[in-house]
Amino acid sequence: MSPSNQPAWVVYSRPNCGLCDEFKFQLAELLGQRAADVQVVDVDSHPELKRKYGDRIPVLTVDGDYVCGVRVDVERVRRYL
Repeated sequence: MSPSNQPAWVVYSRPNCGLCDEFKFQLAELLGQRAADVQVVDVDSHPELKRKYGDRIPVLTVDGDYVCGVRVDVERVRRYL
């Protein structure tokens, strides 16, 4: 958990990615006010992340744990709420 005892939500994404935009939209609807705490990381701005994820984005992690990728898995996300 982050210092504020809130889970650290991170979406690995890239600009101009329609699938990423849809993923973030669906996640925001699911999280409500907590969506403001989601950090979005551009994998293209980090060479190691670009190698790790390639085209397998978007990816959601919570506190470093993989939650889901490509599509929002509502049940898995709810486990972290």
